[in-house]
Amino acid sequence: MELEFVAAIDEVGAEAWNSAAGVDYPFTRYEFLYALEASGAVAKDKGWQPHHLILRRESQIVGVMPFYLKTHSYGEYVFDWSWADAYQRHGRPYYPKLLSSIPFTPATGPRLCLVDESDRGEVMAALAKALPVHAAEIGASSVHILFSRAEMANIWSQEGFMQRIGPQYHWYDRNYGDFEGFFAEFSSRKRKSLRKERRVVAEQGLSLQVLAGAEVSAEQWRFFFHCYQLTYAKRSGHGGYLPEAFFTQLATTMPQHLVMVLASHGDEPVAVALNFRDKHTLYGRYWGCIREYEFLHFEACYYQGIEYCLREGLRHFDPGAQGEHKIQRGFTPILTYSNHWLADADFSNAVQRFLDDEQLHVGQYLREASEMLPFKKAD
Repeated sequence: MELEFVAAIDEVGAEAWNSAAGVDYPFTRYEFLYALEASGAVAKDKGWQPHHLILRRESQIVGVMPFYLKTHSYGEYVFDWSWADAYQRHGRPYYPKLLSSIPFTPATGPRLCLVDESDRGEVMAALAKALPVHAAEIGASSVHILFSRAEMANIWSQEGFMQRIGPQYHWYDRNYGDFEGFFAEFSSRKRKSLRKERRVVAEQGLSLQVLAGAEVSAEQWRFFFHCYQLTYAKRSGHGGYLPEAFFTQLATTMPQHLVMVLASHGDEPVAVALNFRDKHTLYGRYWGCIREYEFLHFEACYYQGIEYCLREGLRHFDPGAQGEHKIQRGFTPILTYSNHWLADADFSNAVQRFLDDEQLHVGQYLREASEMLPFKKAD
């Protein structure tokens, strides 16, 4: 097996990349990753230099894995700023680092994508040896693989990559049938509270519309991007990581993966949420509004997404990172996984001790958070 690293995904091409990555999970599709590069959202001068791994056997592509050379830790959602600070305080460079992730997207899914899954154990064992060698060759301090599925993260861990866990809050269809069936599982007090939230949204004169990607007009895309920028301006003082060209390109190249929730007051659009989807999962990604309305965020970002999943037969809703308030609305605390290899043995040992301690705290938090779920207690 031969390893090759490329500085742009268009050096591979859509057909060859997707032959390994597949076309269901949206975030490893060629079209998504190419839109990031073509729009300038990821580039060397943005601290996200594409450095994608291509695996070949007898000149044929048998696997791909998105990688980036990072010169900062923004847009990752697995926070290692304290590690970088410790390196700096000891006069050692933490950047560049070699990172396998989906930029600005904390969604669990495949990272190493293979044409033949029967090769996975052999390939991962080989990569666990080859990636540290490559990191040393290019002067990277470390290798990081973010938001892998649990079974893959465990294999990376067995191959010597330290494992890190963190919490998110996801919804799962427990054979509810419809939204009323979902609400029926809540305790009486919690059910009354959430019914009030939905009623207040309607009483404010708001209506919500769910649009498939192909149904979204150019005007609605412009409104979405305006709201996206407003959200980042309020939160971070800048217009967001992603340019408008990124979204308009996705609207053309992968509309089947896009689901927009548009909220209006009368004839005026006032808020919007953008989701991605595959065959089994809805992914909540972006939200913005031009005016604040009570409980509208919960309706547009959570309840409309749950209703969509129930209508469309999707079993899982990943609404994005953070947000403990999701628990009382029926989103279960779950673990996310990342894996890390650091070249410096002293720092690697220190980080392992940190991760061991962090894991205990995260595990305890998850147990306590699960007690906050709104569902009726079993007798």
